[in-house]
Amino acid sequence: MSENEQLSALLAACHWIGDKGWCPATGGNMSLRLNHEYCLVTESGKDKGSLRQQDFLPVEIASNHAPDGRTPSAETGLHTLLYRLYPQVSAVLHTHSVNATVLSRVEQGDALRLQGYEMQKSLSGQRSHQEVVSIPIFDNDQDIPRLAAQVAAYAERTPLAYGFLVRGHGLYCWGRQVQEARRHLEGLEFLFQCELQRRLLEAQ
Repeated sequence: MSENEQLSALLAACHWIGDKGWCPATGGNMSLRLNHEYCLVTESGKDKGSLRQQDFLPVEIASNHAPDGRTPSAETGLHTLLYRLYPQVSAVLHTHSVNATVLSRVEQGDALRLQGYEMQKSLSGQRSHQEVVSIPIFDNDQDIPRLAAQVAAYAERTPLAYGFLVRGHGLYCWGRQVQEARRHLEGLEFLFQCELQRRLLEAQ
């Protein structure tokens, strides 16, 4: 799929995310790899449900520098980290849904572990509901380089797959193409909703 087709697919995904209410109040950020040197990242402060092509700006993956002088998302460093870690990743979606935000606070451990859900198979490589899907959780930090360093240190020990949560903040997920990133997002959000509802019912 060409660069323009991938960008069109990302814009469609952003508008769909906006309709879902997963990026309220200009929250969240999205990106698309162009090549091994550059990616496109959403400009800071833009409503994700009404993005246009011109709301994405080129950023150097190695340095997080935006050559045209505009201001990319404050969390660009997490996107570029994923592109540096995993050359196969072509799109990253960061959302702020209620389910992801609440679960990341309710779960006190270092990961959200999911098992027994058929929808686990929406995640690439998962073949059975009996497998355990582990989504790492990192404590929120306004210092993005420091947070990125924590994610990188984790990834050195355990390769990241599908996504990770930032506590009280939201979800980062990715894919080899926009379509795969979007499928991972939709599958994970379904799983989060199921898991949160299960925990609420068990607590009654």
